[in-house]
Amino acid sequence: MPTSSDPNTAVAAGDGVRLDADNMVQRVAARIRSRFAEEASGHDWHHIHRVWRLARKIAVAEGARLDVVELAALVHDIADWKFHGGDDAIGPREAERLLREEGAGDDLVEPVVEIVATISFKGAGVRQPMRTLEGQCVQDADRLDAIGAIGIARCFAYGGHAGRLMYDPEVPPVLHASADAYKAAKGTSVNHFYEKLFLLKDRMNTATGGVLAQERHRFMACFVERFLEEWNGNEGSAHGPAVLVEASSDASGGNELGSSRSRS
Repeated sequence: MPTSSDPNTAVAAGDGVRLDADNMVQRVAARIRSRFAEEASGHDWHHIHRVWRLARKIAVAEGARLDVVELAALVHDIADWKFHGGDDAIGPREAERLLREEGAGDDLVEPVVEIVATISFKGAGVRQPMRTLEGQCVQDADRLDAIGAIGIARCFAYGGHAGRLMYDPEVPPVLHASADAYKAAKGTSVNHFYEKLFLLKDRMNTATGGVLAQERHRFMACFVERFLEEWNGNEGSAHGPAVLVEASSDASGGNELGSSRSRS
């Protein structure tokens, strides 16, 4: 497991006891690992661990505060709205509770909770800037784990978990204009690439994240192109689906995508 680069960094606990930041990170990691060990929707301990590792890598390159980055990465999915009836407040609340139990003071709790509250993608038409460098590092890491080979696997794992169709050529993807429309959507797993995953490369916050996103995006686009070729039984002749063109308004709170994908 990765650790903080400076294990002697101390943070203030609520009772005034000075705690070693690295020890706190490891304790939180142990609790999160136990809590998510059996999760099977793609939001499991291994996802969290990869985000933790990536966030630390980005933070080192960008000069961010490591204790905040590592703790936020560990608790970023502690209570995702997707599994709690769309409730955005439960994640920050649970993150604060766990950190307080581990003795974290306001100098850690407040920035971590802010990150947890603002990290989630909320629709193609919703822009919610991440205010802090630490939050930008964690959000980039989370988004990197949503694309590339791992992102493909996670997309279909979550789709199966949520009972969504893998693909339906009669159901077009939608660029959701609001968080409510995005939360209410029941699109297919392939549509999710158009509605979110293909957008993430250009929404990275940091230079480091942007570089890391390039190859993952390319791999993902090639996969979807090949998927549609095989679906339509015309390997080698389908138009590449990775470029989205022309959005027309629809009645579902967003824009229906006109794309180069075949719907036959």
